[in-house]
Amino acid sequence: MQDLKNYTDSFKIREKLQPVFFMGHGSPMNGIEQNIFSTKWQEIGKRIDLPCAVLVISAHWLTKGTHVTAMSEPKTIHDFGGFPQELFNVQYPAPGSPFLAEETAKLITSTNVGLDHDWGLDHGTWSVVRHMFPEANVPVLQLSIDYNQPAQYHYNLAKELFGLRKRGVLIIGSGNMIHNLRMVDWKQLDNYGFGYDWAKSLNENFKKKILSKDHKDLIYYENFGEAAKLAIPTPDHYYPMLYALALMSNNDDIAIFNDEYVGGSLSMTSFRLG
Repeated sequence: MQDLKNYTDSFKIREKLQPVFFMGHGSPMNGIEQNIFSTKWQEIGKRIDLPCAVLVISAHWLTKGTHVTAMSEPKTIHDFGGFPQELFNVQYPAPGSPFLAEETAKLITSTNVGLDHDWGLDHGTWSVVRHMFPEANVPVLQLSIDYNQPAQYHYNLAKELFGLRKRGVLIIGSGNMIHNLRMVDWKQLDNYGFGYDWAKSLNENFKKKILSKDHKDLIYYENFGEAAKLAIPTPDHYYPMLYALALMSNNDDIAIFNDEYVGGSLSMTSFRLG
């Protein structure tokens, strides 16, 4: 596939904004299984306008400073262990885009953005995107999460990416709102109605804040008390949601989907803006 620099018509300003998604990506096995989550990702890919590129903020690329993948052919990263060989055999050969990487770096003025040639596409990205675009015919990039910075920093930085929505780039935050692996009840993995009381209560509060476009409490999620400590023991899977929220326009509709629990302490709750 040609790089975006060679087909600038695909990167022109458009009348219609690209939607933004927060995807609860859950287990890497969702990348190869046919289940309610992957089926929804497939449906979304068929319904939305084909983007000129996809930019993903994944919970699994944590760095010092902010970086964007800038290679022409990003590798498929198998950043997990203990899963079937079938999962390790997956290759998602979507192209990258050095041109879009440079344009993204230019948009972000609050910090210097490094152009990365080493990372690739981790499972927070390919497990979802391979269902949306199975032909791997859309350039895919990742933006890293500076793990030294607080929630407000990430929310503010994400706002600088808004211009990409005008130019046909699909932006996805990929993580999980409720994510505590240590408390998972492995016997309940297939019972999507099972969530601990604290997980259900907090997830419902999060949804109310999202639907009312009240982002302040979501940025300062620690104020939700003990439930937040249980749901977000580390913020890596939570920050991608803030990136998605920050890209909301005043006219965006909000749709919740994949609103299910896994193992009691994980929420697959996802949303679309626009």
